[in-house]
Amino acid sequence: MNKELATCDFCGVADSDKNPVISGDKANICKICAKSAYDIICEHEDDNEKIEKFPTTHTIVSKNVSLKPKELKSILDEYVIGQNRAKKVLSVAVYNHYKRVFNNNNTDDTELSKSNVLLIGPTGSGKTLLAQTIAKYLDVPLAIADATSLTEAGYVGDDVENVVTRLIQAADGDIKKAERGIIFIDEIDKIARMSENRSITRDVSGEGVQQALLKIIEGSIVNVPPKGGRKHPGGDAVQLDTTNVLFICGGAFDGLTDIIGKKNGGNCLGFNQEKKTKKEQEAILEMVEADDLVKYGLIPELIGRLHMITTLSEIDEEAMIHILTEPKNALIKQYKKLFIMDNVNLDFDPDSLKEIAQKAIKRKTGARGLRSILEDIMLDVMYELPEYSNKTVTITQDVIKKTAKPKIA
Repeated sequence: MNKELATCDFCGVADSDKNPVISGDKANICKICAKSAYDIICEHEDDNEKIEKFPTTHTIVSKNVSLKPKELKSILDEYVIGQNRAKKVLSVAVYNHYKRVFNNNNTDDTELSKSNVLLIGPTGSGKTLLAQTIAKYLDVPLAIADATSLTEAGYVGDDVENVVTRLIQAADGDIKKAERGIIFIDEIDKIARMSENRSITRDVSGEGVQQALLKIIEGSIVNVPPKGGRKHPGGDAVQLDTTNVLFICGGAFDGLTDIIGKKNGGNCLGFNQEKKTKKEQEAILEMVEADDLVKYGLIPELIGRLHMITTLSEIDEEAMIHILTEPKNALIKQYKKLFIMDNVNLDFDPDSLKEIAQKAIKRKTGARGLRSILEDIMLDVMYELPEYSNKTVTITQDVIKKTAKPKIA
């Protein structure tokens, strides 16, 4: 009669030569779970907040919250208005990535590749906010870099490897924590190499930077100065493995719709061509393929490492109003909280919100322009705020137009 195999009480795996189960008086634990527990203790992580490393049944957990794609998207819904397709793509990519990172119980030779993401959309559409929200919720370090500031080694500017230094700094110097973080590279379209249709070529911050990014995006051991700056021969260096770092790249890609439209026969010469509406342009952009990005100027090797591509739409007036009022960190909620601290109530009438949204749309900076508009409008009120204790301040459309002062009652 065969003796029944012991099973791990944490992950349920059966005892095996590769992953033996240690039996105690009242509990069993396998080698992988024991090592994960040891790593957590060594890193002094708070069990109430950090991501647990136990290889459960293909589910990553952070204190009783299952990080499944639907639940990740619901978190993004609380902070980002609209952009449902992009939120779905990012949720699936993040879930698959961290499932790959924390699932060490591999029983075959199949290797899972990273699910790096490319976000294509106009400025102010929420690309950076999506990355920030995901990183904050997962409690992993996030480094944000502007691709336009990156240069090849030897040129004036930031080395590509300095992005990794920022990730280490975001992790407070904890290398292991940084190695499972997220790097967001914005304005990736600005380093596109110039194609034969364009007038010049550039290499200082163009194709050369793309080549330099390949190594760290795919996964490699990077030697970086511990405090940033340029590397010096013989100087101190810190090693970080980027194999498990998730890369999210974003860019506006102005003119990409023309490339896609031309491929699909949508660009015809003539004087009577009707200008496409925003919805039509967004529909064209959703058809983007790797070949279109190559024609735009991204090298094929880089595109091959950005496995999931999604587009974000331009924010319209209705969505802009929702952004002002609905998310957890909505600007109107922030101002109301500031006023409450001085025992003052703050109200915005509906027409004032519309006027703010229209101003932001005219500036063509997306939701990013909302804060500067409100800061300008609210400056005088905030200056005299302590004098309005126990009163209500009402912002009208005329206040936004700067033709009247707020109502104080």
